Amino acid sequence: MDKNLFERRMIRQLFIIIAFLALLPFEARGRETTLNILYTGAMNGELEPCGCSPKTDFGGLARISGYILRNRTDLYPYILIDAGNFSDRDSEQGRLKAEAVINSFTTMKYDAVAFMKNEKSFSDDFFASLIQRYAVPFVSDAFPCKRSVSIIRRPLEVQISSGSDDFEKEKLNILVTDKAAADFKTAEGWDVIISSSGEIMEEPVNVDGALFVSGYPRGKSLGILTLDVNEEGKVTRFSHRFAALGTDIQEDEIVRKILDDYDLKVAALLKNAERPPAGTTYLGVSKCAECHEPYVESWTTTKHATAFASLKDVEKAGDPECIVCHAVGFGEKGGFYTIDTTPELANVQCEECHGLVTEHLNDFEKPMRPVTVQVCLKCHTKDNSPDFNYEVYLKKVMH
Repeated sequence: MDKNLFERRMIRQLFIIIAFLALLPFEARGRETTLNILYTGAMNGELEPCGCSPKTDFGGLARISGYILRNRTDLYPYILIDAGNFSDRDSEQGRLKAEAVINSFTTMKYDAVAFMKNEKSFSDDFFASLIQRYAVPFVSDAFPCKRSVSIIRRPLEVQISSGSDDFEKEKLNILVTDKAAADFKTAEGWDVIISSSGEIMEEPVNVDGALFVSGYPRGKSLGILTLDVNEEGKVTRFSHRFAALGTDIQEDEIVRKILDDYDLKVAALLKNAERPPAGTTYLGVSKCAECHEPYVESWTTTKHATAFASLKDVEKAGDPECIVCHAVGFGEKGGFYTIDTTPELANVQCEECHGLVTEHLNDFEKPMRPVTVQVCLKCHTKDNSPDFNYEVYLKKVMH
């Protein structure tokens, strides 16, 4: 046989074998399997960014869901896990938040959601009712949740658990916790540990052989841990990144509606709540104008004078957590209640910064409260106002 012809046939057969192997499933090829672990944790009731500053306008449930929907082909196969502390404190608004989060998790088809310290602060009856209503696999050492769930992502079987000794051999074992990395003395049997401690970790750390990651606080980013796993279920390689969830991410319309419904329920909650005792504690800017008209006229040119309008623009004019920094004396005797009942106390007026006018009227010689940095920091927090500089910002509202 011609030598060149023989070589061509051999090369052709080799290409056929390679093509055939490429079509075989991973388990048949004996190759490693790639799995993406998408994770959140330590949301602490942050359903979406407040929008006070472009520098902190990241994250939110609707963007998390939108990112996964539009990248699911590239992310597949993946599992989606929340490591807990997704809720806020137990209050009427806190319960509405918790339900909105769980409803969103159900829509996104989370594979496991952990109950941690924040969730355990609610009554058992409250979360028991939500567990019955929403199809989310919850894991916790607290009733009525299961301690572990098992997820199949062929050819892998993944065990997700909240119990430190609930790992199973021949599975990929993931522990969910709210402990910090430094609190772990041993992690024997675990491949991955996902925490809701709130610590920010750009890269996984090795804890006794396990990869330790922590959910980005307040849902600002989605964690993506990519694992290469061999036939024995052992992690051979990994990579990690946080998906930025800025304004360029298209929101999931279904989750967006859940959040809009939450806003309506919160507004109704405020409308039906027992109003603080009426009184003349707060008198409003019009009273100050009787003696200080030039200062009030100057104040009207500042952003403080239109602070409440900014809430209307983003449909948060009924949210108590937002109103408190956009009106006078909210939640206090004689303070702002709603824009319909107390419109004269909307916006950041004199008494919010300088103290009560009533005290000044009783004694004109008594000086008003000095505007210190501590007064400003009540609202100009790191999340709401990341660029806050007392000297610079004070000049913006000088009047």
